[in-house]
Amino acid sequence: MARQKHLKEGFSVGIRAFEKMVKEALETIPPELKDRLENVAFLVEDEPSGLPDEWEEEDPDLLGLYHGVSRKDRGFWYGNALPDRIVIYRRPLERISADLDELRENIRQTVIHEVGHYFGFDEEELRELEDEVFRSPRDGGEKVE
Repeated sequence: MARQKHLKEGFSVGIRAFEKMVKEALETIPPELKDRLENVAFLVEDEPSGLPDEWEEEDPDLLGLYHGVSRKDRGFWYGNALPDRIVIYRRPLERISADLDELRENIRQTVIHEVGHYFGFDEEELRELEDEVFRSPRDGGEKVE
């Protein structure tokens, strides 16, 4: 689950533009992981809803959420299941983004983070994945902050 503190009011883009940015973010997933994504749906929702009260009180700006059984926790019995879901929340991401470039990067970070949860990565493994992705050749080998 990706979270970010509420920093600024941000701005808003249309749902189609936002969904396009999510699709672009999916293209930045390393091929060795992307090729192993299966039975998972990526969804965009405006705001988190139906969450436990303690989650909403803890941090109202949930950016994304993975729903499902991580690949790490699946056993031989796992199968014939509905798709796992990765939900990216549009309004919280818009609120923490000052401009279009920052929104695009925040979406990218959130998608990568939630994909890490799909694979069952712990926090250290998530940091390593994020470091790898944000030092990709398209970024000139420099870590993107």
